Amino acid sequence: MPRQKTKVESGLLSKGFQETQNDHHYFIYFTKDGKKTTAKTKTSHTKKMKDIPDNLLSQMAKQCHLTKTQFLDLVDCSLSQAQYEEILEKQGIIETAES
Repeated sequence: MPRQKTKVESGLLSKGFQETQNDHHYFIYFTKDGKKTTAKTKTSHTKKMKDIPDNLLSQMAKQCHLTKTQFLDLVDCSLSQAQYEEILEKQGIIETAES
């Protein structure tokens, strides 16, 4: 199911992603400790695109190292930043503070 672009972007920002703007809006994930990760995605500057279609949501999920369902939970705010970091730790994307 498509999601509003503004809601996806604000959901990412609320979970530790930081935005940079070039030809697209780029969102790069930084851990709670402030470490940059390989989890990143982007959205278009195009004003015409108000909703992000399912196929692009799936691609964004892969870029963030999540399933589509997990990604939608992340941007809809039912998946917390701590839970997201646990997923990234299990995949070896980030290291735990104890490591």
